[in-house]
Amino acid sequence: MDEVGRGAWAGPVSVGVALIPAKATKRTMPRWLRDSKQLSEARRESIFESVGAWCVDWAVGHATPEECDRWGMRIALRLAAQRALAALDRPPDALLVDGPLDLVSEPGAEHAEPGQRHPKPAFTGPVHPVVGGDARCASVAAASVLAKVVRDRLMREESEHFPAYAFEQNKGYPSPVHQMALRGYGLSSIHRRSWSYVAALPWHGNGATTLVETPRELGERSAEPDDCD
Repeated sequence: MDEVGRGAWAGPVSVGVALIPAKATKRTMPRWLRDSKQLSEARRESIFESVGAWCVDWAVGHATPEECDRWGMRIALRLAAQRALAALDRPPDALLVDGPLDLVSEPGAEHAEPGQRHPKPAFTGPVHPVVGGDARCASVAAASVLAKVVRDRLMREESEHFPAYAFEQNKGYPSPVHQMALRGYGLSSIHRRSWSYVAALPWHGNGATTLVETPRELGERSAEPDDCD
């Protein structure tokens, strides 16, 4: 499991989950499979179909910009993770999650904040956070690629509605063109209004974001990931 879109100013935050074959090895993995951040956009698109076909099952869940603003990023990531898990045709035996945080298990009372409701877990099996998992584990790398491609495609679609922001290039992340468009046009309806840079800008425009996409991207310089035990 891996997330994409956490640092973006606009668009959803997305979480991908990929179930890989039990006997997967380096020889059976799709060529170029690795952390999506190490692959060019063209390379991610070129291996997207083969990565999806190699997985036993996969899905990508999204949390909307409105949910990011209302609940904060940690809850939004949990929502996206639950939606991805709920979209799978079969439950995983265990989950490897990229990074130090468990996005799936029920949080303890010490993590609860006033006015926030954590979504009930769609998976109650073992969850193992793995720092650097997208570069070390094939399943996390696959989830990274799939989530990145799906979200990138969503942002390219949104760019047709909001051409001034160049979402087809920056995918909602900070960039000079994006910053200039915000200064000139204010916020679109798919911007996260609570993010520090954009919080004081005027709201502008209309748009929508899909909640879940299921089976239909990966990166370049590092070595291929090993299977993670």
